[in-house]
Amino acid sequence: MASFIIEGGHRLSGEIHPQGAKNEVLQILCATLLTDEEVTVHNIPDILDVNNLIELMREIGVAVTKSGTGSYSFRAENLNACYLESEEFLRRCAGLRGSVMLVAPLLVRMGKAYISKPGGDKIGRRRLDTHFLGIQQLGATFRYHETNDSYEVATSERLRGTEMLLDEASVTGTANIVMAAVCAKGTTVIYNAACEPYLQQLCKMLNRMGARISGIASNLLTIEGVETLHGTTHTILPDMIEVGSFIGMAAMTGSELTIKNTSYRNLGIIPDSFRRLGIRLEQQGDDIFVPAQSHYEIESFIDGSIMTIADAPWPGLTPDLLSVMLVVATQAKGSVLIHQKMFESRLFFVDKLIDMGAQIILCDPHRAVVIGHGHAMKLRGGNMTSPDIRAGIALLIAAMSAEGVSRIHHIEQIDRGYQNIEGRLNAIGAKITRI
Repeated sequence: MASFIIEGGHRLSGEIHPQGAKNEVLQILCATLLTDEEVTVHNIPDILDVNNLIELMREIGVAVTKSGTGSYSFRAENLNACYLESEEFLRRCAGLRGSVMLVAPLLVRMGKAYISKPGGDKIGRRRLDTHFLGIQQLGATFRYHETNDSYEVATSERLRGTEMLLDEASVTGTANIVMAAVCAKGTTVIYNAACEPYLQQLCKMLNRMGARISGIASNLLTIEGVETLHGTTHTILPDMIEVGSFIGMAAMTGSELTIKNTSYRNLGIIPDSFRRLGIRLEQQGDDIFVPAQSHYEIESFIDGSIMTIADAPWPGLTPDLLSVMLVVATQAKGSVLIHQKMFESRLFFVDKLIDMGAQIILCDPHRAVVIGHGHAMKLRGGNMTSPDIRAGIALLIAAMSAEGVSRIHHIEQIDRGYQNIEGRLNAIGAKITRI
């Protein structure tokens, strides 16, 4: 396993470009299976989860051609039915969270699909009920195979449209259901649909492929089923989680930084959420400029009560940034309650921050109170292990601002979501060594 050695206390300066959005590209790549024509996708990030999914698609039988940096063409003309039923396919799906979104495209194209319980971060329970219940309402049947811990989804005829109310506004669940419904017979109406920019991008691409989806950007989607879809070209948005991570890095290290081409209108309340922590940032066209700040102070609510920052379905704050915001708050002046509502294990990395000198009270698996003393109490270097992608980048931010040298183990977790992160950060002033 690889590790990072981080020499803290170095300021960043200059410009940095966010990569393509990880959470979007996993959906988009799966959707290319819905047609036997060529689909070209640009701005694909070179990260572990995406590369593993592309390699899995090659094994499935998709013809994949790299046409430039971050640009690939996919043609799912001859899918390998034997491989899709193999133990090897199930084993590879088990290590890749995004593989769950292969279910709907394979069901549409092949009439059945097999999927193992997908892997990914150990951040708590991530149930698949929304996926399965929605696709079942479209006419598919599910069977659980206890011998190899896998699911089989099948249909003997074309899926049929229906009305459904999702039990939760799951992004990947909504994506799977939308991909199943676009070629179903009749009309599908989805209430309580997710409406994150990732999902909006998927729907827009599917419409360019010939689908008929209305209500995009709302939580009520109407889908008129079509017989077939055709090829198209699509460009992945900049990764909003990287944008937020870079804002946090600039604040923690007291750096002046320009984040380029952020697709600002798709960031929602992310910029304002950092402003609540006292961080100054300016929109400059589609860029974000973060000036150097020697200190920043957490706001209070109007009545003077302690600030609470909580995740929520879009247009609320994405849960993927709460780890970053928590670590940024450790060097602010003031206190804040971080409430991680969606995942019950995502705050368990705070013990590593406490070892570095942060003052944090972990109230329960979902809530932590951060007591910030400004830069009067510096973090100190530590030896730690990355438990998941987002905690990993939060620990990296902490180490970059700390006094002394830190070591972060199991950085493959960071590699799953961040492209050449040490190379890009070293280019603007960081001192990070991979060993």
